[in-house]
Parts: sequence; structure tokens; C-alpha cells
Amino acid sequence: MKRASRQSAKGLVCVIAGLFAAQAQAQGLPPDLQKIWRASKLPDSAISLVVQEVGGPRLMSLNATEPRNPASVMKMVTTWTALSGLGPDYTWRTAFFAKGGGQIDDQGSLAGPLYLKAGGDPLLTVQELWGLLRELRLRGIKNLTEVVVDRSRFGRVSINPGEFDGAADRPYNASPDAMMVGLGAVRLLFQPNQQTRKWIPIIDPPVQGIRVSGEINWSTVACPGSPSIATQVVPSGRDVVINISGTAAGSCGEFSVYRLALSQPDYFSALFQMLWKELGGTLAKGIRDGKLAAGVEPVVWHDSEPLANTIRQINKQSNNVMARTLFLTLGAERMGAGATPQTGASAALAVLNGQKVDTRGWVLDNGAGLSREGRVTADGLAGMLDTAWHSPLMPEFISSLAISGVDGTVKRRLRDDEVKGMAHLKTGTLRDVRALAGYVLGASGKRYVLVSIVNDDRSAGVRAFDDALVSWLAAR
Repeated sequence: MKRASRQSAKGLVCVIAGLFAAQAQAQGLPPDLQKIWRASKLPDSAISLVVQEVGGPRLMSLNATEPRNPASVMKMVTTWTALSGLGPDYTWRTAFFAKGGGQIDDQGSLAGPLYLKAGGDPLLTVQELWGLLRELRLRGIKNLTEVVVDRSRFGRVSINPGEFDGAADRPYNASPDAMMVGLGAVRLLFQPNQQTRKWIPIIDPPVQGIRVSGEINWSTVACPGSPSIATQVVPSGRDVVINISGTAAGSCGEFSVYRLALSQPDYFSALFQMLWKELGGTLAKGIRDGKLAAGVEPVVWHDSEPLANTIRQINKQSNNVMARTLFLTLGAERMGAGATPQTGASAALAVLNGQKVDTRGWVLDNGAGLSREGRVTADGLAGMLDTAWHSPLMPEFISSLAISGVDGTVKRRLRDDEVKGMAHLKTGTLRDVRALAGYVLGASGKRYVLVSIVNDDRSAGVRAFDDALVSWLAAR
């Protein structure tokens, strides 16, 4: 009796397994891709995959509703919600204010403090800040008592750059700030002296309080590629010392690396004082945070590039701090000043829910994807991409994505003639995470939405499969 029951139960299990296998085959991978997937040695449970024709049927769907960490693919959510929530022509304004619009005496001394209203521009450059200060000098302003920086557009958003992975000096870990210049990073330029066979380090911009120690060894071998050097940023009294080490081939010529040496406020302060002094200005008391005083009037201002241009930098180059800043901007515009990652998330989800995108299970925390907590579903992300495709803003959004084999983070991938230029994609890479999402144009002229997210300690093994999947779609 027991043996018969066991045999019946075993048979039932086989029937159920057969039904699930048939369902998986119907919504799963075609045989030629199945083989490449198996070669990755990844379990089926590690991937969430959706492939569908734009406006048409779904071709593949595996674990599509499982929330997963998308790494930098999260930037697609930030850039799309900002593009559709703020508009492609949205700009950031950085403006100086003063009493009476800039009242000065015969010596060029400004009456009262100079106020700076920080606008949260994600890509204000050193050259643009210099241009703003030059405009002040052209108006006769020379001597300042103090500069008051109003960062109130964002709340307390500063982060510890070393918190995520311990690499506190790497630009990808930069903290967002409403008054960020040059992404907050300094350039270390290494110039070769062929006669002495020495590398000469130069800090750009040469702000006070940062100095370089150590040296890079000179090698006479043929240039093996981009030099790899080690840096360590160490506080030393009132200064910061960047210790350098490593070896570089003289045949490679001059090269640069970018590092975080100061906090965003300290870097801005040092940069402002350096540029103002170079322009012949004086500053008596220094720079402090504060609020815009009542009754002050604008003197000079700078408007950024439009948002449609900005998201190209964010997606093609996968820039984290720009994505964080854009996320906060969306929160500030839709939820009010004092924006935080929480208000940015609320604003982004409100935009998506208004578009009827399924965000169940999603966790939006910083907008950049440099996170262990962020989550999306392949199903919901595919729905967002389909929505974006059918929007009048589609051209602006798709042009922000890296083009297969051409530029951005997929410049060195998918370079075969059949697939080069046929896909607009966003990549995502963290320890234990690999993701790829975007659009692929098939040989038939049909366009496909692709979302592939793998969370597994062997996730790097999915790359060959993802590339094969894009190639397979491009050939359809």
C-alpha cells in the first residue's frame, strides 16, 4: 500500500515537472541560446529575463517578477523619470546674488556678502565657474567680505565616499552636493621627462591644501596600455596628501587619473578662492553655508546644458554622482526644496505609477545603482522601456544609451558587423551583479526590448550569454 502510494506520488511529481518544463520552454530560451546559457554555469534561478517586441509579443520571460539588484541599470529609471517628469529642456541655474544687484564703492568693494544660490547642476565645470566669477569682475566687483553658499535645494545628502566599498578616493563614489563643481574630483596629470626618466605629477586644478607625495617608477618597455598606478589620500594637518606609487612606461606619454581629495564643500571653497584670486579679487572672511538673505537681487548666473544632453553623460558613461544629483533634482522639483534620496524615490515612483508602470517590489534608494539595496523587476523595467519607446520623448531617451560597439560602456562589446550599432543599451556591474537592458533593432526592422539581470556570486559568467542574446535579436 505504501509502495503504491509512493509510486503514485512519484508519477504525479513527474507529470507536474513535465508541465512546468513545457511552460518554461514556451516562455524560456530558444535551443541555440539555451546552450550558451548552460555554458555560463549559472542556475536558472539567478537570472531575471524579459525579451519582447516593442508593441508586440513577449519572446522570453524567466523570473520576470523577481525583484533584483540592477546595479547601474538603475540609471535608466532615474534618467527616464527625470526626462518625462521635468522635460528635455529643463536646466539648472547657478546664480550669485547681492544687495541691490551688486552695489560697490570706488574700490570695487561689494556692499554686504555675496550670496551663491546652488542649483544642483550635475555637471558644472571649473571653466564655467571661472566664467561666472569673471562676469562678477566685469561688473567691477573686486573685494568681497564673505561668500554665503545656499545649498538648501537639497537636504542633508552628503555621504561617506568610502562607505560602499572602501575606495573613498575614487570618483565613482563621489558624494552629491547642490554646489558641485567638476564632479568634485581633481586630476593628477603625469608628464614624462624623457631626459631624467622621471614622471612629473601635476595637480589640476592647483588648489591649496592638496599635495602629492611619492613617485611613479619609469619603465622602458613598449606601452602596454593605460598605466595603472596606486593612490592613497591621507589627511596631514590642514592639508591632504595624495600618496602615489606604481610603474608607468615612458613610451605611453602623459596620462591622467582622477581622484577625490576633499569633500564637495571644501573642494568648492578651495576652488572658488583660487579662481577669485587669479582674477584679481580679494576675500576677507572666507566662505560659509547659509541661506539667501531677503531682498538680495541676482547679479550673474549660469544655466546648464538641457537635461536631454545631461542624461547622455549619465547613461553612456554611467556616471554615479550625476545620477544621484539628477535623482535629487527630481525630488526637489516635484516634492519641494530640501530634497533627499527618499523624496527623489517618491517623485520617481509617482512618475512611473502615473505611466502605469508596474513597480511592485521596486526599491529606489539613490538613483545611481551603486547600492546593495536597490531593486527592480525585469517585468516592470521592460514595461518602462516600452512606455518610453511609445513616448514623444523616445528620441531623447534612446540617444542617451550606449550604442553597441560604438560608444559608452559597450564600446568594446558587440563589435561584429551584424550587431555593431544595432542596440542601445545600459550596462550594470557590481560584485555579484550583472545587468543589461535596452533596445535592439532586428534585421527585419522590428525593435525589441531586452532586460537581463543576474544576481549571483558568479554573475560575471553571464556576459557571453548577454552578448549572444543581443546578437540573436539583431539577426531576427
